[in-house]
Amino acid sequence: MNSRDCVTIPIRTKSEANQHEHWRVKAARVKKQRAIVTPIIRVSLARPSLPCVVKLTRVAPCRLDSDNLYGSFKAVRDSIADWLGIDDRDPRVAYVCEQERGAPKMYAVRVEVISGAVVRTEVVSV
Repeated sequence: MNSRDCVTIPIRTKSEANQHEHWRVKAARVKKQRAIVTPIIRVSLARPSLPCVVKLTRVAPCRLDSDNLYGSFKAVRDSIADWLGIDDRDPRVAYVCEQERGAPKMYAVRVEVISGAVVRTEVVSV
């Protein structure tokens, strides 16, 4: 049986691919995001058994395309992997990224951890 755990983090994520900025500015943003995310997930979420699915939902007034959506979660994903004690490309954890429209100036990331769940992908020939 799968168990679910969820927390909403008040943080603004941006498309990292479209940011044309000095590396120090980006590094400072990533450090700040990780400093916000890490303590919240450590206190708010129970560590799941692996395999699991981590569903990340970006809440913001404007939507991103799928490439930029996944990139915007990089610091959040790294924080979650550190919390789980794994590398962020460990195949036992599947990351699912979604987004929903929020009110003007409302930004957040909802993290839902589904313990025991597995995402299966198939290649379909045409």
